[in-house]
Amino acid sequence: MVNADLIRDLGRSDRYEAAADALVTFGADGVEQLVREVMDAESPVGWRPITAVLGRIGEAGFDGLLQGLVSASTEESRKRVGFAFSQLGVAVLDRYTAALTHPAPLVRRQAVRGIEHCGEAGQSAAVLLPLLGDPDQRVARQAQDTLIRTGEHVFPLLRHVRERGPGRQRARALTVLAELGGEPALSRADMAAIERLIRIKLRDDRPEPLWACWNHWMAVPGGDQAGIMRVLGLTAARPVTFALGNDIVDADGHGCDTDEHTGYERVFVTPELDGWTLVLGAWCDPHGQERREDVLRLCTELSVRYGRAQAYYYGGQGDGSAWLVAEDGTVIRRYGETGEAEDELLTLGEPLPYERARRMELGLHPDWDPAQESEDDEDEWRWTAHDLAPDIARSLGAASPLDVTADTPSRGTGVIALTPYGVAHGVPAGAYRI
Repeated sequence: MVNADLIRDLGRSDRYEAAADALVTFGADGVEQLVREVMDAESPVGWRPITAVLGRIGEAGFDGLLQGLVSASTEESRKRVGFAFSQLGVAVLDRYTAALTHPAPLVRRQAVRGIEHCGEAGQSAAVLLPLLGDPDQRVARQAQDTLIRTGEHVFPLLRHVRERGPGRQRARALTVLAELGGEPALSRADMAAIERLIRIKLRDDRPEPLWACWNHWMAVPGGDQAGIMRVLGLTAARPVTFALGNDIVDADGHGCDTDEHTGYERVFVTPELDGWTLVLGAWCDPHGQERREDVLRLCTELSVRYGRAQAYYYGGQGDGSAWLVAEDGTVIRRYGETGEAEDELLTLGEPLPYERARRMELGLHPDWDPAQESEDDEDEWRWTAHDLAPDIARSLGAASPLDVTADTPSRGTGVIALTPYGVAHGVPAGAYRI
């Protein structure tokens, strides 16, 4: 019987080494108590130091944690023992590989994680492939995500699955290929199948809310999609469903500012929605330093041709708002509140009627004059304006991507198009909802 105080000493930095050495000498005889401690959410000892001891014990430690995975009765205990099981290291790599066929889905899933934590997922790709077709979707997703992180050297294996099967692995093999390499990684047959599926989906496609963590869009009255794209310099347009267009824009926004891509490479141009055409994507940002002046110029040019053009930014996680309104070749208003010091440098023109009305509702002067207002008044307005972009769009009668529903009147088909950035640098790889 292992002394409980010895296990507790694993949580003390001054006693850890001696306690760990002593516990390892117990070998298999101490495993059961150590595993119980890992599973105990009330234990004062974290799972990491206990796992290190179990890893030193070796296969008996692996077997104890596997049994813990199978017998754990609460979500918390499963979580704790799962973390420990997957961190035992390369010494038990063969046991992880054998566990990929275990009857319990949780064991299979954690075995995949264990192989990845060993740094051997690339070398073990062939044994991970069958799990792409696992009947448990969480196991299949774990295998998929792990293979994505292994890199492009798995392409030949994945292409073989796409060409020869088994059929249950083919869908996720396509996802891995797309995530790692994008269209260049896909065969002609796969690209033709994807395009055919998009055409089929478009027959019954209905508008849906277009929402991302960071929402940037332009709004132009009318439905001259082709003309709007010419003014903006957009090219290589390809038809997409609403789900696909939104997914691409959202993914690009999350992946921007990498060494290879900025997030400005492509946009989603909607069909005519309730009398307006929307262009969505970070390239439409009226606030950020990289794009603000070009977006101002483009909205001005659009307003010459279409009478009006607007651009908006709205941070869906409380990251602020900005709006730009142009009419007949003149910028009427540009304003932003994002908490950045340079926000006030963005301001152009006089407050819009809705801005004035909203300030009056707050008991503030309709025209903001910092010299005549208290610091509290300034803060109140800034916090209000932080979330104002969607309301500004509604007040101007413009369709807002955040308000789109299946009942929104729609005419035409949406497209994904390349911006000049996309033409120059290409687009990021990714797998998206159709």
